[in-house]
Parts: sequence; C-alpha cells; structure tokens
Amino acid sequence: MTTLSDVDAGQRSRALWASTIGFTLCFAVWTIFSIIGIQIKKELSLSETQFGLLVGTPILTGSLIRLALGIWTDRYGGRRIFPVVMLAGALATFLLTYAHTYTQTLVAALGVGIAGGSFAVGIAYVSRWYEQGKQGLALGIFGAGNVGAAVTKFAAPFVLIAYGWQGVAQIWAAVLAVGAVVFWFVTADDPVVVERRRTGAPAKSAWLELTALKNVQVWRFSLYYFYVFGAFVALSLWLPQYLINVYGVDIKTAGMTAAMFSLPASVFRAYGGHLSDRYGARTVMYWTFLVGVICTFLLSYPPVDYVVHGIKGPVAFHLEMGVVSFTVTIFVLGFFMALGKAAVYKHIPLYYPDNVGAVGGLVGMIGGLGGFVLPIAFGVLNDLTGMWTSCFMLLFGLVLGSLLWMHFSIRHMERRAAAGVLRGLPQLPEMQPIHGTKHAGALSGAMLTDWRPEDKAFWESSGRAIARRNLWISIPALLLSFAVWQVWSVVVAKLPSVGFKFTTDELFWLAALPGISGALLRIFYSFMVPIFGGRLWTTLATWSLMIPAIGIGYAVQTPGTPYAIFLILALLCGLGGGNFASSMANISFFFPKSEKGNALALNAGLGNLGVSVVQFLVPIVITAGVFGWMGGDPATVGAGVKAAPMWLQNAGFIWVPFIAISAFAAWFGMNDIASAKASFSEQAVIFQRKHNWIMCVLYTGTFGSFIGYSAGFPLLAKTQFPMVDALPFIFLGPLVGALSRSATGWIADRLGGARVTFYVFVLMSFGVIGVLYFLGVKDQPYAFWGFFSMFLLLFFATGVGNASTFQMIPAIMRKEVARLMPGLDAAERTREAEKESAAITGFTSAIAAFGAFFIPKAYGSSIAATGGPQMALYGFLGFYLICIVVTWAVYTRRGGLLYDVERGRASAVAQPAE
Repeated sequence: MTTLSDVDAGQRSRALWASTIGFTLCFAVWTIFSIIGIQIKKELSLSETQFGLLVGTPILTGSLIRLALGIWTDRYGGRRIFPVVMLAGALATFLLTYAHTYTQTLVAALGVGIAGGSFAVGIAYVSRWYEQGKQGLALGIFGAGNVGAAVTKFAAPFVLIAYGWQGVAQIWAAVLAVGAVVFWFVTADDPVVVERRRTGAPAKSAWLELTALKNVQVWRFSLYYFYVFGAFVALSLWLPQYLINVYGVDIKTAGMTAAMFSLPASVFRAYGGHLSDRYGARTVMYWTFLVGVICTFLLSYPPVDYVVHGIKGPVAFHLEMGVVSFTVTIFVLGFFMALGKAAVYKHIPLYYPDNVGAVGGLVGMIGGLGGFVLPIAFGVLNDLTGMWTSCFMLLFGLVLGSLLWMHFSIRHMERRAAAGVLRGLPQLPEMQPIHGTKHAGALSGAMLTDWRPEDKAFWESSGRAIARRNLWISIPALLLSFAVWQVWSVVVAKLPSVGFKFTTDELFWLAALPGISGALLRIFYSFMVPIFGGRLWTTLATWSLMIPAIGIGYAVQTPGTPYAIFLILALLCGLGGGNFASSMANISFFFPKSEKGNALALNAGLGNLGVSVVQFLVPIVITAGVFGWMGGDPATVGAGVKAAPMWLQNAGFIWVPFIAISAFAAWFGMNDIASAKASFSEQAVIFQRKHNWIMCVLYTGTFGSFIGYSAGFPLLAKTQFPMVDALPFIFLGPLVGALSRSATGWIADRLGGARVTFYVFVLMSFGVIGVLYFLGVKDQPYAFWGFFSMFLLLFFATGVGNASTFQMIPAIMRKEVARLMPGLDAAERTREAEKESAAITGFTSAIAAFGAFFIPKAYGSSIAATGGPQMALYGFLGFYLICIVVTWAVYTRRGGLLYDVERGRASAVAQPAE
C-alpha cells in the first residue's frame, strides 16, 4: 500500500508550487474586471448597480462551479481537472474581447468565472500530498495564490493604458493557457489516484461525496469563508473605483493602492496556515474577526462635520479618513483576512479527509458567492444611501455576526461539556470557600431541571401554574414585538405630513423592509431558545425592541434625517418579527400535548393583536404631548384654521416603558427548561419532506397575506383614498384577523384543516375581486367603505386560514412518518411526528413572514409602474387560485392525503405495512 512517506519529495514540491502558480494565474484572470471593468463602465455608461453585477458575474460562476469541480477532483484527480479549468478560463477571457454590448459582456464574464473554480481543485489536489501536521502550511501556501488579484491591480492599469482593456484580456488569456500546459507536464497524479489505479478500486460515488455536507459546522465554516474570502474578493473588485471616486486618484494609483489590500490578503495566507498549525485555528479565527470588527467600523464611518456648542461659542471640526490612513487600515484588514482564510481550511482535511473536494468545494462556493453578492450589494447601497462607506457598514455587520455565532457556538459546546461541573458551582465566586454539596443548585431558581408536563400528577400539582405564568408573560412580550414590527405601517403614512419629501415608492420600501428582516430573523431565532434558554432569550429579544422604538422617536423629529437612517430603522423593526419564532418554540416546551395547541393559539393569536394595537393606538398618541418636554416638540400639520400639532415621535416612544416592564417581567418571572433541546441536525430532516415546502406555500397565502396586508393597508388606503382619514379605522383589519385566528381553531378541528383552508382561499379570492371592483369605482362616495369591507373580509379569512393551516401540519406528519418510517413503534412515531411538526411550523412561519415585505413592495412597484395597485392585486388573486388547486389536489380531493382523515374514514396515523 502506498503511503505519504513513500511519495517522491520532488513530485510533492512540484505539485504544490505548480498548483500555487496556476491558482495565482487563475485568480488574476478571475478578478480582471476590477480594472478593465472601470473602462467598460465608461464605454457602456453603466450605473453603480450594473457595474456591481458585471464585476460580480465571474465570481458567481467561479463560486457555483466549485462544488462540482471539488467532487470531480476527488474522483478523477487534480492533475486532470486543473489544466481543463485553466484552458476553459483562458478561452472565455480571450472571447471577452469580442463583446460589444452589456449583455454580451455579462455572458462572456460567466465564462471568465470558470477560472475561479480552480480553488476547489487545488485544495483537494494539494491536501493529498501532505500529512495532517503539514496540511495547514501547504494549503496556506497554495491559498496565497490569491495574490493574483494584486498582480492584476499592479500590472493591468499599465497594460490598459498602453493597449486598452482588450489587450489586458488577451494577454491574461495567453498567460493562463501557457500555465495550463506547463502544469500538465511538471505535475504527477496524486497518491490517492495512484493507489486507486494500482488496486483497481473504483472512484467513490458523487452522491457519497456529498454526505459530509449534512453537518451544520460545514455551513458555519461557509459563513466564515463568506467573510474572509468573499469580502476579500468583493473589496478587490470594488476598491479601485472606490479610491477613484472617494479620493480622486487616477486608475494607476487606485490599482496600486488597492493592491495594498489584495497583497497582504493573499501572501500572508501561508503564514496563517503556519499559525493555525502552531497555535490552533480557533485562536486565529478569533483574532481575524476581532480585528475585522475594528477595521470595518473605522472604515464605515462617513466624512462628517461636527459643531460643538462650547463655553466660548461653537467649535467646528471635521472627521474623515485620509488616503494614507485608509491604506494602512485596509492593509491590516487584508492581513487578518489572509490568516482567517487559512484557519477555516485548516479544519477540512483534518475532519473530512475523504471528502476534501466536496466539503472544500461547498465552503469555497459559499465564500465565492460573497464575491458575487457583495459587489452588487455595494452598488445597491450606494444607490440607496448615497454614501461610499456603506460597503464597509455592510461588512461590519457581516463580521460581527460571524464573530458572535462562532463565540456562542464555542461557549455552548464548552457549557455542554462542563455541564455537571458548572451546575455544582456557587452562584457567586465569593461563596466558593463555604460552598458544599447541599448548596449546589439551591439558588438557581429560574432553571427547571425537573419538568414532566405529560405526568398528570406533576402537571396538576405544580406544572400548570408554572406553564401558565410563562405563557401570560410571553403574550404581552410577543404583542409588543408585533407592535414594533408593524409600527412603520402607520408612521410611513404620516411622514409626508411632517415634512419628509419621500416618493411613494420609497415610502412603500419603508413599509416593506421590516417584513423581510423579520422573516430572515425568524429562521435564526427559531434555534435560539435551545441555546440560550427561553427566559434569557425572551428578555434579550424584548430589550432589543428598544433600539427601533427609540430610534424612530428621534429620527422623525428632524425632516432632514437621511433616507438611509429610515432604511436602517425599518430593518431593525424586523427584530420584533423574529421574536415570533422563538416565542412559539419556547411556549411549546411548557405544555403537554393535550394543551399545547390552545397555548400556542393564545400566544400567537393574542400576540398578533399587536398589529391592531399599533394601528389603533399610534393615531391617538401622536395627537398629544404624552411625554411632555421629554418627548420633544411637535410638528405643525396643516395650515390656517386646520393647523394642528403632531407628536409623530410618540409612535416610537410610546412602547419604551412597556418594553422595559415586559423585559423585567420576563427576567424575573419566566423559567428555562434544562431538557429543552433540539439540535439543527435533528430538525433538518424537514428539508427532505415535500409537504414542508407545500405548507410553506399555503401558510404564505394565509399568514403571509395577514401580515402583508397589515403592513401595506394604511398606506394603500391613504394613497388610493386621500380624501378619507382612514387611520382611525385601519386597526380593525388586523384586529379581525387576530381574533378570528384565536376563535376559529375549533372549526378546523371539527371539519379538518385542509377543507377549511380550501374554502379560506376561495373566500380570499372573492375578497380580492371585491377590492379590485371598488378600486375601479373609487370616485363613487361608497367606494371607500366597500374597499374597507372587502379588506375586513380578507383579514377574517386570513385569521381562519392561519389556524387551519397549522392544524394541518401535525395531521400530515402523523401520516407521513408512519409511511416513511414503518419500523418505528407507536410511541416513537408520535415523538418523530411531533418533532417534525414543530420544526415545519417554525420554518413555514419564517417563510410566510416574507409576505410582510412582498405585499407592500408589490403595491409600491405596481403604483410606480402603472399608477395603481391593481397589477399587484391581480398577482395576489393568481396566487390564491394556485393555493386552491394545490390544497385540493394534494389534500382534500378523493385520494388526497387528508381526505380519509378529515372525513373520519381512517385513522390519522396509518399503520405500517406488515
């Protein structure tokens, strides 16, 4: 058997250095648009967003192809795959010179991106030549091929000035093609391929190569690499034009200055591998993220002028990062990014030695996608905010999120490993000298170590009282969360009245953004309770509502507040939307199966009332100086005899005292359950269940409509019926929806969730048709009240549908688990069905919450494109018709999954085949 000790040292060295040089050439080609793209932008008169798409397109191809190339390398060997990739990239780069339109250039850029896939090939090929103790350094040396980006920054500007951008592409293509030929002749097949050929063993199936991807840590590494590599690629592409526009330098100076980032971010990767081998990858990752947080914060600070009112008069000063300070900061940022890239890949050959290509390909693909997504995001942020430093603001959020996730994951692992020791420690270190066994856990109070809700004696004696206390503390916290989430639905309608000159489309963006951030946070929040505990997380999540509440209160007082600040505050309102997932998960742990449904209905239904409360309360409190001098001065609305004061800031400030009371109540009154654990891998099975995805569609039709209509209803009513003061009545819609959800669950229990859902979508279709009719005759005196009544009908139907769709999920999974896992006994089937039902419930709620973004945005886009919301409403009608067909075809027709169950002709749990 061939071992690494038998490998020829010369072959090993040639494999490493040929791969490193080849990767350097590929990377130089992959980032070629960072220089030639500036000239192409001028020639084709591209916008910032179009330029971001252009420079990001090769990154997209190079990222997506990495997974496939990694698998092929594991199967066929890097010596065969690497030259093919290089030649394909060279051909596409040469053909780029024949592109004359933006579309042709984008198509050519897709082919150029093939060169970026070489990373996955090289990682798998090089790792097979080295033992574990030296892989970190070897892969670090190979990864230093990122220096190709710096080569392009240094050399391409001079070639561009001399021969044009077409000359750059032709020369880079020729060098890459020569490199492919040289690579083939100087390298040999790696030891794994040689051994496989000697023994005649077949290559592993591509499907088996993918089995390692089910591990959650692979995806966490992918996020880390999204920052250390994706952000590196993005900045390599973005910095030249950033420097030209911000500091006014020429293209040669911009390229050389940008290379001060690309160079250390590349060549020090080898040093990062050495540090990871010597001190550990975790230590290197911590330093990478900590320094990244500091550097991106400094870089994100925009130029500002301050005026301080001092004792002797105003003192004015200006803050702005100069070009020298900028260069030093990006050098430091690039240096630590290089260390981080090596640290991430230190793990892969050690933990996944047989799947380096597949795992390395996936991590590289996600990281590479950062190089595609981020430049586009940079361009969009420039267009939206008008601030060049907005790109570093985005990176600050990304690196901070990566640091927190890594730290909390490590702490969770350490706490689990030392759980017994930690439970035995005193509450305060001062008590350690007199702490004994009898004192262990005596003061822990909030942690329920013995929790048996299914034990009737335990439940009756103490369990019910504890569970109900947690429920009644949770409900107002969730109500406040919904109130803060939807506060924009009222505030945006009043912004023009107090002097803000935003367009209708910009106002609909503000109404829509809390929906998308809340939906994204729901996915994240659904995993938080098992990690932090329900008591701590509810407290933290409730306190977080202070940020948007106070921010809104201050922002609306100054008409000069930039639109970008409102965009950020709108996104932060999504913190309230995310709380639903963690709140429902937390309460579900407290109640037995017989009372779980009612408890969750109360928590969700009364929590949904927050939407109605905000739309009822805010129009009242903004008309009075509720907080006196502390609340600030009012704005004057109207003119002449109709002039009236308006305290729009109260829309945010009014929630502050209630948030504080609720957060304190959660901390001092709620409990954590020690046994409340549900890992991601245990719940991830739902992604293989087709009914999970079907229910996402149906719940989007019900809850997505409820929350989307709630967000867009006030502004829609104001824009379509400007002569009617609709705000005093708007709260009735969400109120009807929330109450119908709480009060009609028995209908689904009696008739069957699928049948009720079918008729709900029929009713919603008629509701949309009614809205369209009254919008068509909106000049008539009765039109508004017809429009309003149709929306009340829609809200009522969504509430009934919210309850009925959730009723369907456990019934579906009881049948599906019995069919898919016939070997389980009855008790195990029940446990599996409950676990999957809970996971599907949380996931569908997250997906459906995107309705809070898409419905208001659809209104805004429709009005901007056609002058009215009718186009959006026709789209909603089409979606409801699809939901009717899906519900009937899959669940309610004769032979459908729930047909027999809902008509009592079969048990809800099918018996396994004998």
